[in-house]
Amino acid sequence: MGTRALPNLRSPLPSPPPPAPSPLRNDRWRISPFPSSTRPPRRLPPISCAVRFRPCIDIHKGKVKQIVGSTLRDSTEDASLITNFESDKSPEEFASLYKQDGLTGGHVIMLGADAASQSAARQALRAYPGGLQVGGGINSENAMSYLEEGASHVIVTSYVFSDGQMDLERLKHLVHMIGKQRLILDLSCRNKKGKYAIVTDRWQKFSDVFLNEQTLEFLATYADEFLVHGVDVEGKRLGIDEELVALLGYYSPIHLFVESLILETVS
Repeated sequence: MGTRALPNLRSPLPSPPPPAPSPLRNDRWRISPFPSSTRPPRRLPPISCAVRFRPCIDIHKGKVKQIVGSTLRDSTEDASLITNFESDKSPEEFASLYKQDGLTGGHVIMLGADAASQSAARQALRAYPGGLQVGGGINSENAMSYLEEGASHVIVTSYVFSDGQMDLERLKHLVHMIGKQRLILDLSCRNKKGKYAIVTDRWQKFSDVFLNEQTLEFLATYADEFLVHGVDVEGKRLGIDEELVALLGYYSPIHLFVESLILETVS
């Protein structure tokens, strides 16, 4: 194999050619996530966004796991459950690590109502008080206890979106109990006839609530943040649902956690 001559570091390197003009840069218009035929009629001011890392601890039967969420069922049988990863470290150990690294805003999700998962979640919250959110079976009866254990927020889905509909009285009651600033609404959704419908009960039941501008603006008056999983791709190593991310980034008036992305406005 021949040798290659190294460049003379004392002589200036030739200047690279100027980049070709990008068709995406034009002072007269800017890219929109929507085709011109479906672009919303009102003009919105440009939004600066930041993406930062937030950790997640998914707990199933007391263990930290990464599961294809759409394979979870209410039954105790695990025959259909698809697990991508299971850790030998406890949720408490992960929480301590995130505290050590100064990672805030992560969430602990209980993928089941079993006592082992509930106990493991509480241990994780105590290991990192104020640094983690908690979700999974949260309702008006237990929300305050998780906040007292150290959760910064509680994450709620099925308690508010019950029997396929949004229960506004439950939502208002929860906000009255714990305050809007401590509540995160889980708006995880699936594509239904070209629209994104919020799903509940381990993502198995469709609600009649669809994600759009009106829904997001209304719910933002009751929550500090939104948490959204694109259930059709979550856990399947298919990347993100770009259409969903575009819709949420365009319309959400508050911070939101989308699958593995954090989208938040920067002043």
